[in-house]
Amino acid sequence: MAIFKGAGVAIVTPFHEDGSVNYEKLTELLEEQIAGGVDSIIICGTTGEASTLSHEEHLDVVGHTVKVVDGRVPVVAGTGSNCTETAIYLSVEAEKLGADGLLQVTPYYNKATQKGLIAHFTAVAEAVKIPIILYNVPSRTGCNILPETAVYLAKHVPNIVGIKEACGNISQIAKLAHLADGCLDIYSGNDDQIVPLLSLGGIGVISVLANVAPRQTHDIVMNFLEGRVMESAKMQLEALPLIDALFCEVNPIPVKTAMNLMGKECGPLRGPLSPMEPENVEKLKKAMTDYGLLLKA
Repeated sequence: MAIFKGAGVAIVTPFHEDGSVNYEKLTELLEEQIAGGVDSIIICGTTGEASTLSHEEHLDVVGHTVKVVDGRVPVVAGTGSNCTETAIYLSVEAEKLGADGLLQVTPYYNKATQKGLIAHFTAVAEAVKIPIILYNVPSRTGCNILPETAVYLAKHVPNIVGIKEACGNISQIAKLAHLADGCLDIYSGNDDQIVPLLSLGGIGVISVLANVAPRQTHDIVMNFLEGRVMESAKMQLEALPLIDALFCEVNPIPVKTAMNLMGKECGPLRGPLSPMEPENVEKLKKAMTDYGLLLKA
């Protein structure tokens, strides 16, 4: 059984101006996302600036999210680390807090071998009972989960049930889908490849775009899954200029900027992320306006 089908939002973590977590604003964002039709909340992922949260903050944000969402949609907690022991600790604690599933990024910087990846993900999965979605994003981690490795894990570790694929290589994802033959739920990790991945048997997206356009992102997926393929493709193509602008600098700099431009007051970024370059802010504003998003006057 899939943790979710449709659009999961990789939600930002809002901060006060002093850099502390803004839990009141996080509550507002969570309510807006649920009202906007998202199918899952992915908390403390890359977009949530998890790498700059302390372990205490990380778990407090997960616990707060679980309480606010209150079972209305699944909450998937990012609990990955480049240290296996740390990933196990965060995963065990997130399970205690009531997370419905876990997102496990490939260990970054260490550049583990495929055998090392199998050992790492197996150790984390065996420490918990809730389902796990692997997260393959080699452009950020320097480490690629090969299709054979992902399928081996799915077939040998019962609670490894899905993968967020952000490798960007459609040929690799096609090979993964072929080898998996249904044993692994595949989610797009790239907003510009939602429809291509769905066409290969994917069941959804874990999305940055959904932060600013939750209903549209949900509809891109559900139109496809319900047989309205051309409408889904049309929506995907219409969103491309905005998606391009949302990734013209490293995520989550543009999306947090976009949310602030919409008046959502998500606060600053934590270092080493820096404010968006002025020329890129103008590009983002134009893309948002062209897409029909309302900017704060």
